[in-house]
Amino acid sequence: MKQLLVFGFLMVITAGARAQGQSHKVLADKIVAVIGDKIVLRSDILNYIEDEKRQGRELPPDANCMLLQQMMIRKALMLQAQKDSLPVGDDEIEAELDQRIRYFIRAYNGKESLEQIAGKTIYQIKEDNRISIKEQKLADAMQKSIIENVRVTPTEVKAYYDKIPKDSLFFYETELEIKQVVAYAKASRDLEKYAQDELAEYKRQVESGVTSFDRLAKLYSDDPGTKEVGGRFEFNRGDKSVDGTFSSTAFALKEGQISRVVKSKFGYHIIQVVSRSGDDVVVRHILKIPQVTDTEINEAIAKLDTVRSKLVAGTLSFGEAVDKYSEDENSKFTAGSVTNQQGSPYLTIDQLDKSLVNVFAQLKVGEYSKPMPFTDESGKKGARILFLQSKTEPHRENIKDDYNRIAQRVMEEKKGELLDRWFRTKMPTFYISVDDDYRSCEEISKWLKENTASR
Repeated sequence: MKQLLVFGFLMVITAGARAQGQSHKVLADKIVAVIGDKIVLRSDILNYIEDEKRQGRELPPDANCMLLQQMMIRKALMLQAQKDSLPVGDDEIEAELDQRIRYFIRAYNGKESLEQIAGKTIYQIKEDNRISIKEQKLADAMQKSIIENVRVTPTEVKAYYDKIPKDSLFFYETELEIKQVVAYAKASRDLEKYAQDELAEYKRQVESGVTSFDRLAKLYSDDPGTKEVGGRFEFNRGDKSVDGTFSSTAFALKEGQISRVVKSKFGYHIIQVVSRSGDDVVVRHILKIPQVTDTEINEAIAKLDTVRSKLVAGTLSFGEAVDKYSEDENSKFTAGSVTNQQGSPYLTIDQLDKSLVNVFAQLKVGEYSKPMPFTDESGKKGARILFLQSKTEPHRENIKDDYNRIAQRVMEEKKGELLDRWFRTKMPTFYISVDDDYRSCEEISKWLKENTASR
């Protein structure tokens, strides 16, 4: 039993979707396991499996056993957390509920669609799942308390590595660790004024009934994430990823009202409130990013030329350069690290922008590139300095180049073993009952034997 807890936000959302999307007879629900005073229902397992299938994910042959095992683990951890009086605040639960509700609103293309699929209001969905989220938070806190002091030593890492058959060692392609300092080009006052005037004209057209807000957004908005849906955007007042000025402006408007032109970190906007419920709001917006010319891009390059000179001279560290000069929020708080979609700082050649392949073919480890123009994912233009922190050639895993990766695997194995020991010790202390359909599951069968032997 090496898996850590991997529960999703299943609840009534999936059940509602299945009830509306299927006409076949549904088996009557029943209790399939009891641990302490907590129960696991057959529908808990079926809902999860249906949700995974709906999202196109593959399930192992023993999915039913694995899920029941994990659900029982969660109950045991939660019960022990209650015994140990581990703290879980109402604010943590509320924040988790809000975060997951927002995820499903996006996944189901809007609040109204989610409520229709679930057959319940957002408020009802949250209340129906408050206890489940609290249980998960307690289980997480207990698991963290069990494994938080796990450490690994170089001796353990070497011993682990030495046991791996040489023909079973991982093979790694060339990987790079890259850092960057970014300076965005600042549009001229004339072009900023032009963007503002465009938005003011759009506002006039909508308010005079000449056209609709969503039509103008589809035609003219510079936001690729909302352009195709007429500028529609849903968020919560507490969502930290939403620009503060944008959020405060939206919540100051009445339904149907259009804001004045406002400036955010992304550019200029006009915002129209579609609907609002408490701290949740649905808006439409049109974004205009003032155009920059080669003149402004060259100014950003010149600014970074000065920074690079200090880096090369050794009068400025790269971390200081990122802290003082970089304007890229994604890398500014990771000391400038550029990461892939999985959040790893190790990038393979095929994960690089094609324009950078030749740059890094010539750059040596520890060197800084000359400032070069670039465009970020949101369309903002500027310049950046790239720093090659490390580079590995294609190779079989070895302890010198891949120590951190090997150490992480040792860490996860030690955590798994510690959790195994904890469950072997604790499971017999809880009352356990399992339905006949699941008593043959390997790990659950062991728990039942140990539980009976301890009585």
